[in-house]
Amino acid sequence: MARIPPPADLYRPGAYCAEDSVAYLMKRVLASFIQQAELQLEPHDLTHAQWMPLFKLRQAKRMAVAEMARELQMDAGATTRLLDRLEKKGLCKRVRSTEDRRVVMLELTPEGEAAAALVPGVLTDVLNAHLSGFSKTEWQALMSYLRRMLENGEALRQGAMATAD
Repeated sequence: MARIPPPADLYRPGAYCAEDSVAYLMKRVLASFIQQAELQLEPHDLTHAQWMPLFKLRQAKRMAVAEMARELQMDAGATTRLLDRLEKKGLCKRVRSTEDRRVVMLELTPEGEAAAALVPGVLTDVLNAHLSGFSKTEWQALMSYLRRMLENGEALRQGAMATAD
């Protein structure tokens, strides 16, 4: 089990300001990133909700519907509606697993593959634009800090899971 580090003492309830919160700033950066990516993918008739599963499916080649729902952090109903739209557009198809007929797999169609192929270039452009003025060293430090925050969060989650047992 991951070691839970002692909490930092950087924020205080009496002096808390949302605009200075790391979480608030990360959420704002993510929202800006998504908005810019959507603007670039809009001419290709793709929204964030649509390009994200196509991108994930392109990386995995084939994925179970349940796994896609977990990856997108969506409930089963929302995932079904999203996949219905993507299928209607001819971008993906559902195929029964040959190993387990209860499992439904997702595959990109040739049109979906072409649409998903656009995404890495757009993401690269948007990320680079958001990192304008950063040196490679600053970028690497930022990546290290974010990974450390994720590790801390995972350690907290594991600790909470162990406490619940």
